[in-house]
Amino acid sequence: MSKDQRPIIGITMGDPASISPEICVKALREEEVYKVCRPVLFGDKSVIEYYINLLNAGLEINVISDPNEGKYTYGTIDLIDLGEIKDIREIEIGKISAKAGRASARYIEEAVKFALAKKIDAVATAPINKEAWKMAGVEYIGHTEMLGALTNTEDPLTMFQMESMRVFFLTRHVSLRQAIEMIKKERILDYIIRCTKALEAIGVSNPKLAVAALNPHAGEHGLFGDEEIKEIEPAVQEAREMGYDVHGPIPADYVFWACLNGKYDAVLSLYHDQGHIATKTRDFYRTVSVTLGLPFIRTSPDHGTAMSRAGKGTANHLSMLESIKVAVDYSKKYKYPIF
Repeated sequence: MSKDQRPIIGITMGDPASISPEICVKALREEEVYKVCRPVLFGDKSVIEYYINLLNAGLEINVISDPNEGKYTYGTIDLIDLGEIKDIREIEIGKISAKAGRASARYIEEAVKFALAKKIDAVATAPINKEAWKMAGVEYIGHTEMLGALTNTEDPLTMFQMESMRVFFLTRHVSLRQAIEMIKKERILDYIIRCTKALEAIGVSNPKLAVAALNPHAGEHGLFGDEEIKEIEPAVQEAREMGYDVHGPIPADYVFWACLNGKYDAVLSLYHDQGHIATKTRDFYRTVSVTLGLPFIRTSPDHGTAMSRAGKGTANHLSMLESIKVAVDYSKKYKYPIF
């Protein structure tokens, strides 16, 4: 058995026609990655070779079939080559395609197999393109839904982390109108309980959770909407009676700032953009998405595939780098199952 205590982090290459392979290569060009983990990349050799040459990165590729075969030394990318794109000319860089979509889904499928077999300690995923997945006939709308299905996990939790601010999401990829319809006492109570348990599972002792309000000024006692009175406050009150340290509804124009400054361990955002704007405005490139509730930690950058910038060598890789580092940190603390 290896005496190397660095966790093995599986990195999926993302959409090969996008900026994803570039930010993977750039992240693996950082020596600090190898000081904290053993990274193994799931992707295609032809694509990685292209970006190593484009970036003049000076990296070698070590093709392996199992994470146990990796060298895990700075200057070498240990790659599980899945052969989806045997020649990079099979795809057009910067163009959405079914072939690229199918390939990006395959990288995830293989990484999950190794994670479930406990051969890797966490998974950091580079961005995929949802339109490419649809073109390829991939049945999932995104990473979270796919990971949930592959691991038989019902409704995994999405948490954003940016510095000391953690944000959970009551609703995700639905319209704003539909999200408002989903803001019900029973759902909020369930998420309060699950978010608290998720925080405990990543090492937060006695978590203090805040629930964001939906309406301006938390509705001003019904003047600007009654969702706070009818749904949110009753859920928070019931959770407090059950012993959970939860507070709210707290106006959204304050609660995220308060969390960032240490008043709360996390915020439950009620809809997608409410939490995304709060974290990304603070630091777009260092916001990391964490999926909790799976049998392993999964992290990803907070941004998409940026097709218009693909193949130019100018993509910012900081969010990918932060994703790997957060995966390392939480993989050491994560306790599963958490619900």
